[in-house]
Amino acid sequence: MRIGALIPVRLSSERLPGKALMKLGNGCVIDQILLRAEACDHIKDKADIVVCTTGAAADDPLVNHVTAAGYSVFRGHTDDIIRRFGDAMAHFSFDAVVQIDGDDPFSATEYMNATMDAVIADQHLDIAIVNGLPLGVAVKSFTRAAMEKVLAQYQTARNDTGFIYFFTKSGICTVRELDPISDDHVHETVRLTLDYPDDLKMMNALIDACPDQQPVSLSELVQVVYDNPGLVDVNRYVEEEYWQRTADKVHLEYRDASGEVQTIKA
Repeated sequence: MRIGALIPVRLSSERLPGKALMKLGNGCVIDQILLRAEACDHIKDKADIVVCTTGAAADDPLVNHVTAAGYSVFRGHTDDIIRRFGDAMAHFSFDAVVQIDGDDPFSATEYMNATMDAVIADQHLDIAIVNGLPLGVAVKSFTRAAMEKVLAQYQTARNDTGFIYFFTKSGICTVRELDPISDDHVHETVRLTLDYPDDLKMMNALIDACPDQQPVSLSELVQVVYDNPGLVDVNRYVEEEYWQRTADKVHLEYRDASGEVQTIKA
């Protein structure tokens, strides 16, 4: 199998424009994500880690940064991430991919390994996801067959919010939900996804409190949060707005097996 990683990113995000290139630790946000992807057992070459961005000139600085570091870029549709992913998988001839969100600089390498292990072990499985982890840590792995199923049935081209629901909530794909590998990976309230300025403030404070070695393991990250409980309060207040915005934006249509149009909501 040819295995890669797909990371959707664009610099013109509504709430925090340019966040992928904002300072985080000793580098920037996208550097943290790429570093964690490169540590995945199933990624054999950093060129198989693909930042999926748009063709807009605004994303040129991101493209330059990623390619200069030796990773790959695919430029595709602005709002249709499903199409962007499908075209990227075809372009790179990937049989399966780890999918990492560009908002999540603490995406856990441990679960890149676990989800891809599950996909490889079961030829009938389309996608493996993880439940029960802090928001912004979990990743997914899916096959080219899953991508082709979704491409054949999805209808909503503006799917930049909630696109993964076509795989997990439509019945189009066979899904396996993994539980946390360890209780040391679980924290009920910490928020580790990046959408607001205070998310970035919290993440920099977290990195400052972490061990020097990179990438820091998920258990180490969670332990630092337990040791520094005030970190949670820095950005926890945005949760309600975050989920309300998701609910407002997610309205995804697809055709079921009988050809009827169905709707997915968050």
